[in-house]
Amino acid sequence: MNYGFVKVASAIPSLKVADCSYNIQQIESLIVQAEGKGVEIICFPELCISGYTCQDLFGQQLLLEKCEESLFKLLDFTRSLQIISIVGMPIMVGSMLMNCAVVVQGGKILGVVPKTYLPNYKEFYEKRWFAPATAINETQVHLCAQTVTFGRNLLFHTQKTCFGIEICEDLWAPVPPSSELAMKGAEIIFNLSATNELISKHQYLLTLISQQSARCIAGYVYSSCGFGESTQDLVFAGNALIYENGSLIAQSKRFCLEEQMVISEIDTERLLTERRHNTTFGDNTRLIDSNDRVDIQCQTVNPVYNFELTRWINPHPFVPRGNALTERCEEIFAIQTEALAKRIVHTNARSIVVGISGGLDSTLALLVCVKAMDMLQRPRKEVIGITMPGFGTTDRTYNNAMSLMKSLDITIKEISIKESCIRHFLDINHDINVHDITYENAQARERTQVLMDVANQCNGFVVGTGDLSELALGWCTYNADHMSNYGVNGSIPKTLVKYLVKWVAMTSVDEQSKETLLDIIETPISPELIPADENGEIKQKTEDLVGPYELHDFFLYNFLRLGFRPAKILYLAEQAFIKQTYPEAPEDGMPVGTYDEETIQKWLKTFCRRFFTQQFKRSCLPDGPKVGSVSLSPRGDWRMPSDASSADWLADLEG
Repeated sequence: MNYGFVKVASAIPSLKVADCSYNIQQIESLIVQAEGKGVEIICFPELCISGYTCQDLFGQQLLLEKCEESLFKLLDFTRSLQIISIVGMPIMVGSMLMNCAVVVQGGKILGVVPKTYLPNYKEFYEKRWFAPATAINETQVHLCAQTVTFGRNLLFHTQKTCFGIEICEDLWAPVPPSSELAMKGAEIIFNLSATNELISKHQYLLTLISQQSARCIAGYVYSSCGFGESTQDLVFAGNALIYENGSLIAQSKRFCLEEQMVISEIDTERLLTERRHNTTFGDNTRLIDSNDRVDIQCQTVNPVYNFELTRWINPHPFVPRGNALTERCEEIFAIQTEALAKRIVHTNARSIVVGISGGLDSTLALLVCVKAMDMLQRPRKEVIGITMPGFGTTDRTYNNAMSLMKSLDITIKEISIKESCIRHFLDINHDINVHDITYENAQARERTQVLMDVANQCNGFVVGTGDLSELALGWCTYNADHMSNYGVNGSIPKTLVKYLVKWVAMTSVDEQSKETLLDIIETPISPELIPADENGEIKQKTEDLVGPYELHDFFLYNFLRLGFRPAKILYLAEQAFIKQTYPEAPEDGMPVGTYDEETIQKWLKTFCRRFFTQQFKRSCLPDGPKVGSVSLSPRGDWRMPSDASSADWLADLEG
């Protein structure tokens, strides 16, 4: 299975202006290469058969005849090929010359799409030679001895997707044709273009394509002519670009003297999921008259090649790299801080209480509390940090907790839970040497009771520390660390928590706090509810029990954000963690773990099972700020019956 991926190509052939025979040979060569790589649809630049800069030569009958002869050659050449090719050429329609895209497959012309908007300003004067699509009413054209469907509203259907076409300036219009094509069902837009280079124009073009593909929730394949087209005052650098819902997934080099072709896969299943979730998109489709659409069925493509995914699959979808990571940390921390400040002001709280374990989550929550007090210009002493040593607390986490609270200058309380838990075990007749779920959860609930009661004493409220990844797995004790008055970390995945803490360490604290924070980042993740080993080291490591968080966050993003089935998530995880090769991780980047297929499948099964069985905890979460597109809040982001069966999801994974 290819799980909805459509392999597409954007090609920039070598070109000689007005030399149709040469141009069609170059086009055919790239088509063969693309077919050999399993490409299903390939797009070429605007007027690629003749050349875009022919100018008044477009008025020469010989040039028009050579274009049609070349198209005849292409039809004969593709007779035994399954690939769909989209090429550009001038075509006479009645008494008018049209700038058109021609769709070819298996020796037949499937349809012809004329350019709607003709630029006629500054260096462009297309209206000198061409008529716009709106100037004619013809729905058929005679071309290469075929009667062919013609129009700007054509939708081409393969067994895997539906696509539409616009040409160059169409994209720059206030309402591009692609907007209507997407509303009518096109999942991929192909653009044949001839865009010359000017200072800053390229960046504007990238923004334009990104925004249009995002607005249409579509794939966008853009091909613009290159070196061979440059003449007189115009320079063409060549742009082969492939976007998906706003994200660039493949691009060519600029100012390259050689032919180029970029290949990638557009995930139409993801696009349809996004459209289904986006009710505004659905509302807009009802404003479009779909009666004027023309549906064209492409030939069935029988797979000849084993499908191979070539696009990059991000193993850490929550964690960007480089400057983007710094910007994300800054923005998330600001959201958390302002949200908590608002809750403090609204409740008129005299203090806020947070349990400090020396682990990542409680550290991030404490940093948010301190920053909120600074923002409100209130003393940090109104933050009450409570460390509650238990049977599994190690010296490392205890010392880090105490050191951080001291260096941040908050109010410190140390309340051991050992004696109260021992008393509780006696009350319920539980053997303290049996380290089972009762032994663990009793400690977690005792800590929460302490926090809540101290908050009452101090006229404050408890700030929760649990993160998004723990909520997804249900890795929290019901009515213990699961509960608080306000959970500042509830929308932040575990893989991002450490970078937030590191960002604060490097930008916002004193040297002592920085040193402590960096050690906390390196400390193994653990609830510390089981006694330490003989060396006093952490014995109970969370990722040994429920699996690596980098895998679970990958599963969570693809399951929740994109709605993918487990089998597809497994397929993508294998691509991301096994098949892809990685450059050395940058200093601010997360190194990628090494796994085999069996390990990934094991932890994905754990994720599916726990995600379904632990919904009851998510159904009664406390308030907390939403910071990203993935959230499990029952107040809008994720509503799921607590008793839903996971049988079909687990079966899909097994299959």
